[in-house]
Amino acid sequence: MENTAQQTPQHTQDSSHPQPNAPESAANTAPPRRGPLVTGMLVLATLFAVAVVYGIHARAEHESGLKKSTEAASIPTVNTTYPSGGATGQEVILPGNVQAFIETPIYARTNGYLKKWYFDIGAHVRQGQLMATIETPELDQQLDQSRAELERIQANARLAGVTSDRWQALLAKHAVSEQEADQNKSNYIAAQAAVDASRANVRRLEQLQSYERILAPFDGVITARNTDIGDLIDSGTSNPRELFHLASAGTLRVFAAVPEIYAGKIKDGDTATITQDSNPSEVITGKIVRNSNAISPTTRTLNVEVDVDNAKAKLLPGSYVFVHFKLPAGSHVVTIPSNTLLFRGEGLRVGVIHGDKVELRPVTIGHDFGSTVEITSGVNAQDQIILDPADSLVTGAQVHPNLLKEKGAQ
Repeated sequence: MENTAQQTPQHTQDSSHPQPNAPESAANTAPPRRGPLVTGMLVLATLFAVAVVYGIHARAEHESGLKKSTEAASIPTVNTTYPSGGATGQEVILPGNVQAFIETPIYARTNGYLKKWYFDIGAHVRQGQLMATIETPELDQQLDQSRAELERIQANARLAGVTSDRWQALLAKHAVSEQEADQNKSNYIAAQAAVDASRANVRRLEQLQSYERILAPFDGVITARNTDIGDLIDSGTSNPRELFHLASAGTLRVFAAVPEIYAGKIKDGDTATITQDSNPSEVITGKIVRNSNAISPTTRTLNVEVDVDNAKAKLLPGSYVFVHFKLPAGSHVVTIPSNTLLFRGEGLRVGVIHGDKVELRPVTIGHDFGSTVEITSGVNAQDQIILDPADSLVTGAQVHPNLLKEKGAQ
């Protein structure tokens, strides 16, 4: 025990005061220390890794932003507007043909030679007024002969009547037979019939003789004279000569061909105005009096007549004029700018915006006003439409709408 106790303090002392060989033993058991070079390399490696990760992330974000900006730039911006409401009144201007209210050629009804004419072109005549006379010597001779023949037949008829009366008196006394009395009565009746026939022939010739005087059938203006003194008048040919052409110009008829699309809006009794290139400032008012009530299968138009009071001779028969019809607009009709239309092979289209998508919608034009067009079907006042659409525009395309006119703005 004692030795042990003595050895223990010695061991402690030896630990506190190591022997010269102690450092070598400690170096073999303790971990080695890292130098400053290793620590710096680790720091640099860490910074390099962080820089690489940050660069990759920044590049990814840049590419993502570039893709988004490219996609946004690829979506076109389009100007849009809203259709305007249909006009309260629509004017349709159509060419018209002016005709006299009554117009007729005048021919001769008897043969002869023109003796004299009393009116030339442009002259105003009254109904029944003498326009020309015709010499008919042959007809005059025929009439004299017929009158003489009538007198002869009348004399024979009177004699037949006296004879019949006498035989009837003798029959009452039974002096003659009934057969003879009836025969004389029959002769008298036949003579009366011959008188009637001869008298009718005289009246016929007298009627033909009255045609020697060419009379105006109505009040009007002579627009043509195709005969002169001494001309042979032959009424029996298949193509007789027209002596005069007479037109009543106090009231004129103006005929216009109205397209089928407007036919339902033309009403008898409505007014229309007339203009002509020779005097554009002169506006003449007329009245729609009738129409054909049928669409021409050739022109697809409705023939409309407008009557015009021409007491002041503002229009001339045969003139080419323009007829202005005031037509009411339909309740569903809208007006859009002309630069909203797309001309496609399948027909007219208009680009309508739904959110940010495009719909190409077919439309029907009612009337073209130049800078604007009337649309009868396809769009309404609530549709936002594209101005100046590109030819490449298709249904479903995405756009950025830029509204230039608010809904309901004029």
